[in-house]
Amino acid sequence: MSDKARVAVLVSGGGTNLQAILDAQAAGKIPHGEVGLVVSNRTGAYALERAKAAGVEALTLTKKACGGQEGFEAALTAALAERGVELIVLAGFLAILSEGFTRRWPRRILNVHPSLIPSFCGAGFYGLKVHEAALEKGVKVTGATVHFVNEIPDGGEILYQKAVPVRKGDTPEVLQRRVMEQAEWKLLPRAVEQVSREILAHRT
Repeated sequence: MSDKARVAVLVSGGGTNLQAILDAQAAGKIPHGEVGLVVSNRTGAYALERAKAAGVEALTLTKKACGGQEGFEAALTAALAERGVELIVLAGFLAILSEGFTRRWPRRILNVHPSLIPSFCGAGFYGLKVHEAALEKGVKVTGATVHFVNEIPDGGEILYQKAVPVRKGDTPEVLQRRVMEQAEWKLLPRAVEQVSREILAHRT
């Protein structure tokens, strides 16, 4: 068995958070973990190109091709087991995993959410929608949260949060970029390293 925790990253889009993890890994900031698999639930997601560029195996599994949610989760479970994955990271993964799936991975699924939970989170809050809601509410501070995933959307135990200022004249796109650069891309690699270290400690 590898001396590093085996990590799979689930993606749906461009993969900027995946890139942050890969860059941190290359810089030696995740010494206890290693991304061994990237899975996209959308065909043609650019995140798959990022994985290939980093020499990481990339798979596409769609609900349609797998015959629905149950088939998708069965195929995903098989892929993870085959590669000995110990930690799952949701990095811009725009699909809800079932209670049955998440229950099998207690404290082994991480997600990054672009707000300070419990603000602007839960079902329906993802991507730009979160930043649109923050601006509409007129908050002066927003940020990002990395948390464990359970059966409740954005409801798992929080590991890290980082505040980011909202500035006059911000658009959802501008705010999204600031939150990614100042919070998401810093917190997520840190969380991957922390949990990977814990996984290795439990192996012995």
